[in-house]
Amino acid sequence: MPIVSVPTQEAAVVTRGARFLVVVLVLALTACSQGAPGGAPSGPDGNKIVLTGDQKADWAQILALENEAQALVKTDGCLSAGQCRTAPVGSRACGGPRYYLVYCSRSTDSVALFRKLDAVAAAEREYNGRYKIISTCEFRLPPKVAQGSGSCQAQ
Repeated sequence: MPIVSVPTQEAAVVTRGARFLVVVLVLALTACSQGAPGGAPSGPDGNKIVLTGDQKADWAQILALENEAQALVKTDGCLSAGQCRTAPVGSRACGGPRYYLVYCSRSTDSVALFRKLDAVAAAEREYNGRYKIISTCEFRLPPKVAQGSGSCQAQ
């Protein structure tokens, strides 16, 4: 006579929990391997990069936009470290910025800076998706900031 096992309530809960974990894992892996959906990235102030299909040329466009953002950064003019700030730059394939800029909130047009950085991040997300870029999935924290001689710096 064959042995038939009857699932218990505990076994059913474990099975549902295992299925849930598999679904979460699949979603997480999918998010790490895909860029944001949509067309060409566009920043809130009209910054727009149209990806051409030439990976080197497209990356050069992103770097040019990033250089425009860096040109907005002013590190001098702050009287204390409390006036120094950080701003995230780019969008790694698995999420989060590539690095952070340090700036003085008193002398930098923060609104213009973040508009430009939003455009950089949007363009990089599109680039990552189009070219199937992958990255490590570590979480990068902003640096601690210090002020010395009126200039903000990363510690």
